[in-house]
Amino acid sequence: MTPTLVQHRRQAASEPPAQAYARARDWAEIQERMLVPLYEAVYERLEVGSGTRMLGLGCGSGLALLIAGARGAHVTGVDTDRERLALARERMAPDDGGRGARPGMELVEGEVSAAADAAGAPFNIITAFDPIGCAAGDTEGLGPALQEAVGLAERGSAVVLTGWGPPERCATSGVLRVAGRLTDRLRSGGVWRPALRDDLEDVAAKAGLKPDGSGRVACPFGYADRESAVRGLLSTGLYAAAVRATDQSQVEKEITEALHPHVRKDGTVWMPNVFRYLIARTP
Repeated sequence: MTPTLVQHRRQAASEPPAQAYARARDWAEIQERMLVPLYEAVYERLEVGSGTRMLGLGCGSGLALLIAGARGAHVTGVDTDRERLALARERMAPDDGGRGARPGMELVEGEVSAAADAAGAPFNIITAFDPIGCAAGDTEGLGPALQEAVGLAERGSAVVLTGWGPPERCATSGVLRVAGRLTDRLRSGGVWRPALRDDLEDVAAKAGLKPDGSGRVACPFGYADRESAVRGLLSTGLYAAAVRATDQSQVEKEITEALHPHVRKDGTVWMPNVFRYLIARTP
């Protein structure tokens, strides 16, 4: 079976439902907002607005969709992560308390093919905002998902790929290395690796897409304290294999120690990062 688009952050799928939901809640309440500058930079460059029909791959708890919707776009999000989608549905519930999502917003659980009828017309922007380039194998499911999504889009539609910037410009890289130090078992897959210069271009090429511009965006990770930083980082799923290989408390201890250089005098945690995006076009 082809790996799903979000497989690298679904490695903890065997955890109890309550724990999985808590992890999704931490993502929605703590971590997801760190990528808002990336979403906004992409939308500004592509002039997302009322004429936009956007398909969000791996949409998670839906913040990127809400931002696009606020600009007038018709948005459809697809994801296999049930817990994050449940939170997205809460966010997108109509203001009048009705069921379903707000007008112009659709959420689909499953693979990309499940979104075929959601927009009512071909999409003209496809986004993959789950950053790649920090874990071995984190692009494996993205290429096939993109190829499937292209069949749902107009010719020449924009496809947005995102990834981590160079390690020397991402303070969080050092904290992510914790996962790779905990056990040799991680070296067979899922282990942290430095982002490579052509990660995004390689994925685009394999999906038959033509690059049409790129950019870099500062996305600092800021937390109220070390506890919230640990919870936020764990919510990404990038430490799931480490938790399985050791235990939760050991992983939390290692992350807390790695955060020490980034703790400010007032107890807050601040890690400057740069993320990269690539805009490609469908054939």
